[in-house]
Amino acid sequence: MPQRLEGQWIVRPEAAIAVVVSRFNSFLTEHMLAAATDAFQRMGGDVEKLTIVHVPGSFELPVTALKLAETGRYHAIVCLGVVIRGETTHYDHVCEHAARGIREAATRTGVPCIFGLVTTDTVEQALNRCGVKMGNQGEKAMLAAIEMANLLQRIENPPQ
Repeated sequence: MPQRLEGQWIVRPEAAIAVVVSRFNSFLTEHMLAAATDAFQRMGGDVEKLTIVHVPGSFELPVTALKLAETGRYHAIVCLGVVIRGETTHYDHVCEHAARGIREAATRTGVPCIFGLVTTDTVEQALNRCGVKMGNQGEKAMLAAIEMANLLQRIENPPQ
């Protein structure tokens, strides 16, 4: 039978996770941050051990995630932001560069950088995905970070 490695949604005592959150659309990102923090705590983490970094907007998420990951102090980085389509192509540029940058930060460092960027056409869609009405991408991003941190730890130190 093949060995099966999976991450778990239990925060290890030594786990260090950083959350990078955009101040742009803060009326939404603060709901995401609250849900991420709550998820971390529900899974056994000490909220005092979270590192929370605020950046101006979603465009700044990748460079901050990269710098945090390069320190070697974190097992995962959660990137939270909200981009709502407007009347210009600005939306497309911000979404594309944020997605590419977050992915590159993870692959360059080997530290999971979780894409918690909500991209919507309308404010109502954003409200639905940021926990104001239902669901919350902040919680989902934190759960993914915990799972990936645990999975990579198991890959590096497989059970005997």
